[in-house]
Amino acid sequence: MQTAPSMSEATSRRAHSRRPHYDSRMATLLLNLRNVPDDEADEVRALLDARRIAFYETRPSRWGVSAGAIWIAEDIDADRAKALMAGYQAERLARARAEHAAAKAQGTAPTWCSTLRDEPLRVAMTVLTTLLLLGLVALPVFMLSR
Repeated sequence: MQTAPSMSEATSRRAHSRRPHYDSRMATLLLNLRNVPDDEADEVRALLDARRIAFYETRPSRWGVSAGAIWIAEDIDADRAKALMAGYQAERLARARAEHAAAKAQGTAPTWCSTLRDEPLRVAMTVLTTLLLLGLVALPVFMLSR
């Protein structure tokens, strides 16, 4: 003879049935492509292909709301892909710092003066915009002090 479930068992069963069911094979985000140079995205794709890690890519939205991303398709590969990505980023950082140091030693690294010489209108507009914004921030203080 079966007994009726207690009140706490019935409540627990109802609460459990209302929980959304998520697919355990949900993809894992590896790299958001916002502000990522094309060569870096290409290198990451090549790295994943070389290691035979299944991935897919979402493209940027038409209006720029999302920038696109590289996703790892299988959960079992996610930790390995993240470890590979950490190693790749450390290597890329070291390479970028070495390139910058070499350019600085050769005198070809961009400076404020070289930017002013190459793009005077852009520098002038940036300085004017900064001064305008500082003035707008200071205006309430100036008006309240009177």
